Amino acid sequence: MSYYDAGVDIDAGNLLVKNIKPHVKRTMRSEVLNGLGGFGALFEISKNYKNPVLVSGADGVGTKLKLAFRLGRHDSIGIDLVAMSVNDILVHGAEPLFFLDYFACGRLNIDITTRVVKGIALGCEQAGCALVGGETAEMPGMYSKNEYDLAGFAVGIVEKDRIINGQSITEGDAILGLASSGAHSNGYSLIRKVLEENHIDIAINLNDKSLMDIIMEPTRIYVKPVLNLLKHFPVKGMAHITGGGLVENIPRILPEGITAVLKKSSWDKPNLFSWLQQQGKIDDREMYRVFNCGIGMVLIISNEHVGAVLKILRNAGEVVWHIGTTRRRDEGEAKIFVE
Repeated sequence: MSYYDAGVDIDAGNLLVKNIKPHVKRTMRSEVLNGLGGFGALFEISKNYKNPVLVSGADGVGTKLKLAFRLGRHDSIGIDLVAMSVNDILVHGAEPLFFLDYFACGRLNIDITTRVVKGIALGCEQAGCALVGGETAEMPGMYSKNEYDLAGFAVGIVEKDRIINGQSITEGDAILGLASSGAHSNGYSLIRKVLEENHIDIAINLNDKSLMDIIMEPTRIYVKPVLNLLKHFPVKGMAHITGGGLVENIPRILPEGITAVLKKSSWDKPNLFSWLQQQGKIDDREMYRVFNCGIGMVLIISNEHVGAVLKILRNAGEVVWHIGTTRRRDEGEAKIFVE
């Protein structure tokens, strides 16, 4: 018997590496000291940093994968994978340096896997980080045909005295919201339940756009515009709006004694969320604790900087709103209100 008889195709794995090398090459940074294929990736920390701190993050894309399998949408799911980790480390003020992926399947499909990794490389280009390696695991019997699992790992860097942790947030600070591109990679178990229980044809149009395209829109990567902003103005706190939605992620960065008050009329909620709420008969609180509801990243800044910060972000192509403010929190009071 051979390994191929047991369900593992070593030659296919070698062909995959050959196929993805051009995409990976486009993500390289000068600090990368070796190419794809080594046992480990070598990355030199720039001497421009005086007191560098490494910031790491790991994430997946949840059950959005189930829709990717069903719809054959393998080209952009890799962007989601990168976005979930690089946006997470960005909130500490970190510049993403490099990214690694883990791809596991039952039987390696060269075309599908190449498309996934091509998307990962595109996400890395959008974030300005190098795709330095990863792991492709072929495990017969673990996954159904043409299904796979994904995980991603990002490492970034920030000067120690420029770490953003929310501790400087005070009463009267402004809360800004950067628009999401859709549901990003969170709440898809509920999205799939709404689709299944209402027997909805995902090929239908929603406001002149395919529901399929709207639901599978990749997660927005905020790295470059936010890092550019940090060169000009201090940001007191940032929250990446992922699982837990607005009402659970924003409180994670608030110091004791501070609450956030959001005005839901201050930003444009995408039609997708109104449609999901109506189809699923989902109450408001559940919407705000599951979905981003149109806000993918939150920045908390001094009120005096609002006009200038809005201008910088909008000039960088971001859609951004002044969505709320912070105030003193009384004992026993909630850490966030959506009014």
